[in-house]
Amino acid sequence: MSANFFVYVIVVGQNQDEDIPFTNQSQPKHYRWWIRVISYILFLISGQSAAILLGRLYFDKGGNSKWMATFVQSAGFPILLPFLFYFSPFAKSVPVSVTSVARRPKISTLVFLYSAFGLLLTGDNLMYSYGLLYLPVSTYSLLCATQLAFNAVFSFFLNSQKFSPFILNSVILLTISASLLAVNSDSENASAVSKGKYVIGFLCTVGASATYSLYLSLVQLSFEKVIKRETFSAVLDMQIYPSFVATCGCVVGLFASGEWRSLSKEMKEYKEGKVSYLMTLIFTAVTWQVASIGLLGLIFEVSSLFSNVISTLTSPVVPILAVIFFHDKMDGIKAMAMLLAIWGFLSYIYQQYLDDSKSKVKKKMKANSNEASLGLTGQV
Repeated sequence: MSANFFVYVIVVGQNQDEDIPFTNQSQPKHYRWWIRVISYILFLISGQSAAILLGRLYFDKGGNSKWMATFVQSAGFPILLPFLFYFSPFAKSVPVSVTSVARRPKISTLVFLYSAFGLLLTGDNLMYSYGLLYLPVSTYSLLCATQLAFNAVFSFFLNSQKFSPFILNSVILLTISASLLAVNSDSENASAVSKGKYVIGFLCTVGASATYSLYLSLVQLSFEKVIKRETFSAVLDMQIYPSFVATCGCVVGLFASGEWRSLSKEMKEYKEGKVSYLMTLIFTAVTWQVASIGLLGLIFEVSSLFSNVISTLTSPVVPILAVIFFHDKMDGIKAMAMLLAIWGFLSYIYQQYLDDSKSKVKKKMKANSNEASLGLTGQV
């Protein structure tokens, strides 16, 4: 791997900006752009890491409601509403052209799209909650790294992404990493949950990673085929409205399952007290939205691919924090699984770096060809 590859981890996706009608993408990338990108990266990594650890803390200190843990993953969306109003094209004095209005999809189409995505997120968040309940945080986080492997598969079928040796290598490494954690269940269940619950947590986390990867591919497909605009307000719409539907779905699940009856008792018996119980839930909701702001910011400033790659960077971060704060075991098998996950992650983004380099070369050759054509025309 060349040294330029590591620079790519920061600037990947810049060449894709021209295909996305962001208003600020024709401007040169000065130091303020770099400050914003680095800030969004910190938001995403810190927010997602803190949210996962707080979710585990909720269960460790006496919380037992899967639906409440699912609810807080989407319920913090109102803090994004000011951004939606600020970036909305209708909130600005700039006139909206007739063509841009004509390109907008029907309201019924958007309602169906956001509702479907919201329900998908409800199921996805619920599976993640089961994973956090039954698995050590380090194992849970490493299993989430399989998201990149699933993303490669779904992108192949839905987004016409080609398989390459590096992508295939990434899929294989992440699969082996998850398999090592599966066979390592006996050593982790000595003082924790039963093997049956470990298997449930394992399958739910892998299933949630697959579902979220499917969600990302479908979102990309929706931007290309339905929404046909990837402005920041469109990205905010895609975050806020499905989160609203997901939150409503969680409320229904909370009452339908009967878990709401035990919430008062759960709060009273919480080991750290009532105030700590409420603060844990509030901060979990807020940190998930901080992560969302970072995710959306990176989509806006760089690309959706880059935001997904940075999101996966929490896989090696969370296990280390889990060892410090939750005293999770870091045995040889888990350390090997973490190294394989990092290797698979690097293999995946190195392929993206190669694709980006080829795209730049093709673009340069096309520009040179156009200049040569204009020169010949001028001579004639």
